[in-house]
Amino acid sequence: MTQVPSTPSSTLPPDQPPPSVVDDRRARRNVAVLVMAQAFIGAQMSMIFILGGLAGQSLASNRCLATLPISLIVFGSMTTAPWMSQVMQRFGRRTGFFMGTGGGALGAAIAAWGLVQHSFLLFMAGSFLTGIYMSAQGFYRFAAVDTASDSFRPKAMSYVMAGGLISAILGPQLAKVTADALPVPYLGTYLTVIAINVVGASLFLFLDIPKPAPQVKGPAGGRSRIEMLKSPRILVAIISGMVSYSLMTLMMTSAPLAIVGTGFSKGDAANVVSAHVLAMFIPSFFTGHLIARFGVEKIIATGLVILAGSGLMALSGVHLGNFFISMILLGVGWNFGFIGASSMLAGAHSPEESGRIQGINDMIVFGMVTIASIASGGLMNCSGGTATAGWDAVSTAMIPFLTLAGGALIWLVLRPDEDR
Repeated sequence: MTQVPSTPSSTLPPDQPPPSVVDDRRARRNVAVLVMAQAFIGAQMSMIFILGGLAGQSLASNRCLATLPISLIVFGSMTTAPWMSQVMQRFGRRTGFFMGTGGGALGAAIAAWGLVQHSFLLFMAGSFLTGIYMSAQGFYRFAAVDTASDSFRPKAMSYVMAGGLISAILGPQLAKVTADALPVPYLGTYLTVIAINVVGASLFLFLDIPKPAPQVKGPAGGRSRIEMLKSPRILVAIISGMVSYSLMTLMMTSAPLAIVGTGFSKGDAANVVSAHVLAMFIPSFFTGHLIARFGVEKIIATGLVILAGSGLMALSGVHLGNFFISMILLGVGWNFGFIGASSMLAGAHSPEESGRIQGINDMIVFGMVTIASIASGGLMNCSGGTATAGWDAVSTAMIPFLTLAGGALIWLVLRPDEDR
């Protein structure tokens, strides 16, 4: 008889599935934990982004500084990202995520005290510490792929981002219920954020991601930061993520101020932001599949086109319908652009390089997001003297960002495959 050659899978015990299945089962468990974290703990971000600018406006002596607290959240995230990445590389994802919820709770507590004392400085200090949570949340998408197979990676990242769908519903509703629940406006919101962080931290006890191997110097440890930043694919991924997130922040930071400033209510502002956040995360159920089918470059390009449509809709009028459509397009465009950029980055480096490049990526991304959020408040409150003129200035400011990302993507696509 002819003997059939054995295959690697035939040497496994009968009851043991192939390694790829084992890996993806573990990955699916981690994805489930991260989806719940994104859904529950992540609700605090929409709560703060809806009311942070309005609270800042009530505390600041100069209306042009109204969105500075939100800018400090993003700045805190930017300055936290490099060392948070190193903490996770050395001690594991769970440790970093616990630190994130701790920072979120402490930041909300200080911001709450600032509201009680009517202190803009205290409120800004709390906002800066909230950035620690925002930074940690940004690593959920990378943690999702740590134990995933190559084929499951885009879907794992997309599913985790889809967890924001629940936070998109929960956060704005909590904001509406808690904003005026106590005699001090917005105090109830920040006390609720403390509880969300304390309770939500327990989710990370169920995370099963092994600590990375210790970093080694030399070729075995991967490329240096400078070498990685010279990679066209990594560079374009960073630019695309930076532009997608910056434009989302630029518009969303000013949207509540524009909506209320043009005669609508806080409830209308919360509903528009809720629709926006839903649009940010609903596409995540299929973004990963689209990336796998059409390629990440086409998905990023689609996202940039949709972001341009958001700006055009914002410029066409200040009716409530315009706000809804513009912010929905903004959410979808962010989803395609940012998840596409994150997926491109995740596929452009080795596991040994993740601790270096992921932190640098988020530092650059949130550095530009910080600038966008600061500019948003200045443009909104200090351009032309009316809410309509300010909103038009914010929308027009999208043009250079879109030009940068579109040009970078075209440059990458036109390069020979071996030079990407």
